[in-house]
Parts: sequence; structure tokens; C-alpha cells
Amino acid sequence: MSNFRPPLDMPFALQNRHDEPLLRIVACSSAGDGNATPFEPPLPENPGKAPTANRAGLREVEYRLLAIAGRRLLVAEIPGHPQFTRRLADAAATADLALIRVDASQGLTSQTRLHTRIVAMMGVRQVILAVGWMERVAFDSQAFEAIVQQYREFAADLGFAGIQAIPFPGPSGVDWQQAEPSLSWYSGPSLPDYLESIEIPDSTVHPMRLPVQWVSRSEPGLPGLCGRLAAGSVRPGDAVRVLPSGLQTQIETLLVDGSERERADSGEAVTLTLADSVEVRRGDVLATAEAPPEVADQFEARLLWLGEQPMAPGRQYLLKLASQEVAATVTLIKYREDIDSGARLAAKTLQQNAIATVNLSTSAPVVFEPHRANRALGSFVLIDRLSQETVGTGTLDFALRRASNIHWQALDIDKRARAALMRQTPRCIWFTGLSGSGKSTIASLLEKRLHAEGRHTYVLDGDNVRHGLNRDLGFTEADRVENIRRVAEVAKLMTDAGLIVLVSFISPFISEREMARGLFAADEFVEVFVDTPLEECERRDVKGLYAKARRGELRNFTGIDSAYEPPRAPEVHLHPAENTPEACVESLLRLLD
Repeated sequence: MSNFRPPLDMPFALQNRHDEPLLRIVACSSAGDGNATPFEPPLPENPGKAPTANRAGLREVEYRLLAIAGRRLLVAEIPGHPQFTRRLADAAATADLALIRVDASQGLTSQTRLHTRIVAMMGVRQVILAVGWMERVAFDSQAFEAIVQQYREFAADLGFAGIQAIPFPGPSGVDWQQAEPSLSWYSGPSLPDYLESIEIPDSTVHPMRLPVQWVSRSEPGLPGLCGRLAAGSVRPGDAVRVLPSGLQTQIETLLVDGSERERADSGEAVTLTLADSVEVRRGDVLATAEAPPEVADQFEARLLWLGEQPMAPGRQYLLKLASQEVAATVTLIKYREDIDSGARLAAKTLQQNAIATVNLSTSAPVVFEPHRANRALGSFVLIDRLSQETVGTGTLDFALRRASNIHWQALDIDKRARAALMRQTPRCIWFTGLSGSGKSTIASLLEKRLHAEGRHTYVLDGDNVRHGLNRDLGFTEADRVENIRRVAEVAKLMTDAGLIVLVSFISPFISEREMARGLFAADEFVEVFVDTPLEECERRDVKGLYAKARRGELRNFTGIDSAYEPPRAPEVHLHPAENTPEACVESLLRLLD
């Protein structure tokens, strides 16, 4: 094991930092000022660019390595334009200090407040309020003090440990290391002095946490486990627990930069082996045996929505937390925060750059700690499963009680036994298509044929279900998502009962149909695309729904003012405009057989 070297393509997130501690700073400028912050122009002592270090799924954040009187800085400068909000959240997730820049002539803007709420949410506890362009207010001390007072009042409940306001001329102060005569009334610390005074939190005092990023089997013997220590220290011989499995073992060997070490501390990238042949996979977490973190699948969380499309509860996303990846759903928006006042507002969906407190459900238990205790194991990103774009980032507050109090009840009679009694293979046959495409007609004819053959079936029809189970739902995107989530869960239960269940719903969104598919075994779910052109559906419009939608009397109608996303690779593709319903059923039966 002494000759082991981390793989050459190991991501930057696993490369070791310099032995000297770095003060990580996220600097936010205002829209219209470009990248201007008090760190422009680059300092002559040690300017340079560091490799990007971003959490998976978020856009790249570019860092600059700077040095001020012996203090080494890693600075991420984020422009103020709204499209850079996700970069701000990413940089703030690991920052020790935030520099919030405001224009003295404009004072606090909604953008300033948004930036402040984001850095507070992501765990930054020290803030520099850089008041620039002081010449625009004639270097007036009262104007400066008014901005500072207003900012302190706004930020009073955000949990900051310290706020230091510093005035600057121009966008960046130009030669800010020299005294500015017009600011002689300012008696506070200079920027270099204040930066030198900041103490970097010591995360080595916390119990050890190591998210496993890489499992290397390139050497004979036990595999090497690679990752960056998220908290605490580790030594050979330490007793550790592997989560979520809960198995306990010991550290056998410890390497840093390919050399054996007797100790590694928080922030260092390490490679280690275990004393026992314990199964460990990427995404597992090694932790101090006597003080392991929690494992849960239901949470209260704070969420910053970054997607251009609104967030709808019930839609499934990919959640990344440290090195763990699971499917996740926002099950409830408890409230969103007013960016200016902090007031708690009711919301059914979230627009871009909205911050909200939500309930979050994951498809499998994840290892976590509340964000206030561990930023690495308490922060996550949400990724759209189709586009692979990051659409949200957030922090975990605590596990919901139902996560540990509700368990699957083991039953003596299972799906296989029920299906054997019925002498059939349970399936979910999911019909999707526009209103009027012929879904319900074909599903009804198919059920008649299956019933005549002695099969046990049930049809879940969109209109029928809305008379009972889903009578409380409308036709907004959020309601459509919840409509499909509920019927998919019912279809799963019916399949578990041994039935062949026929689901006839418009189900316009790919993401919800994929969510439904994910509830079933690979051979149980059959997607049937009833592909009828819109003009033909309108011609068949016996209910007059399309006509009402065209007149604007029926909002959110699929195909008119609400999108329909055709299946990309359905198991069955029917064309009712070219074939009779009976011919479609015959074709479907042949494919099913």
C-alpha cells in the first residue's frame, strides 16, 4: 500500500491544499460593475489564478490566490448579474468570509439583500460591507453610516458573527493600501488589517467525517479509499464506522500525497485502507465510531431555487450531497422568504432565485449532519435529471421524525404470491398522449380483451381519478406534477396486488413519467405513446375543451398554452389517426406478448 498514488484524473476537490491555512473569501459585486471588488486590480504580492473548485453540477467558480501581509487568500469574485447567482451559492458554500459590495450612491438594493441572504444560508458568518464609490456622495460620513445602519438592521437575524463596514473610493479603491485623505473620518480597520484579524474556524475539533469520493482497486489487497476530510482528524488505528451500513472497523494505513502519515486533519485529501474487508462504495461516509452522523430520508431544508423553470413539488430531481447521489423530491413548500423583509410567504411553486423552507424526501437514506454542524454533510445541490443542469442548492436543517418512525411493514403474502394466484404477470401499462388522442378508448378496449382472457385488470383514467383521489388538484404545472405522483403510487400498489393496471393520463411531462417508471421493476412498466396530431385531437373534441382553450376560457390546457413533452423511447408507439382503435389494441397485444 505504501506505493499507492491517487489516480491522475482525480478531481481538484480531492487535491491537497497548501500547508498554510487559506482564508476563503467570496466577493460579490453589483450588477453593472462587472467583476469590480476591492481586490481589483490584482495585488502585486502573489497574484494568480487557482484551479476551479466547484461542487458537482454547479457552474465553474474561478478563484484567485492572493497574499496580504502573510495572510493567504483564496478569493472567488462573483459579478452581480442574476445569472451568476449559482456561482455565488457555490463559492459561499465553502467560504469563511463574504465581501458584499454596495454603491454608496444607491445604498442597499434587492440584489444586495439577495446576496446577503444566500451567503448567510450557505454558512458564511463573517461579512465585510464594502461601500464603494464614496466620491458619488462627496465622501459623506453620514451617508456611509446610514448605509451601515440599514444593513445591520437588515442582517440582524441572519446569524452573522461579525459585520465590518469599510468605505472605498471608486469601484475598487484603486490603491486601497494607501490612506485616502477624503476618508480621514473613517477610524475602523483597513481591509488588510481586518483580513489579518479573521480567525479561520478549526474544524479538527469535530468528530471525523470522510465522504468516500473514490475507491481504488489498482493495488493488490484491500482497496484504497480516497476523499477529503470534511471534519476532524484521522490516524491509523482509529475505530471508524462505515455509513449508511453501520459496519465498524479500524484504519489500517493513511496516506497524504502518496506518503504514509500518522495523522491527517480536516480539509486534507487522504487515501486510506481499512483493517477488515468491509464493503465500502463511493458515496459512503467514514466517521468516528463513537459519534457517527445521522442517516435519514426525510428532511426540513432551506432551498435556493436556481432553475429557469419554476420548481414544482412532487417533481423528482437528482440530489448530490458530498459524494452521495440519490433521487429526491420536494414534497412541500412550507414558505418562501421575502428577499427584502424576510417575511414568510405562502407558495405553491418557486421562481428563480427564490429562497424557501421545504420538506425534502430522498429515494434512499443519506448520511448527513445539520448544516450548522457540518457544511460538507449538510449542503446539497439539485440537478435536473434530463438536462443535467443544476436547478437548486440548499442546506439540511434536520431529519423529519417520520424518517425514523415509519418503516415498511413486512407482509407474509408478497406480489409473487398474489400474481401466482391470478396466473398472470403484473404490469403497469401507461398510456400518454394529448387530450382526445384516443388513450381512454384504447385502454378500455385493451381491458375488455384482457378480461375476456381471464386477466385481472384495472383502469386508472385521468377524468375518473380527478373525481375522487385528485379532486383537490387543478391544472397548473405544480398540480399536474402532484396528479401524476399520486396516480403512480396507486398504480404501484395495484401492481403489487398482482393486477395489470392500465393508466390513461395525459401525463405531459417526461420527468413525471420517468418518476413513475422508477417505481416499478424494469419489466413491469410499459409506456404507450398514443401519438395523435394536435389538429386531429381538436377535430375529435367532443367535450369542446380545445375550443374553450383557444378562446382563453380554459387555462393551462395541454397542447395550447401548456407544453406536452413526447416520450423519447416508449415501449409502444401507436398512431390512432392512421389505424382503428381495434387495430391499435391488436398491435399492442402483440408487442406485450
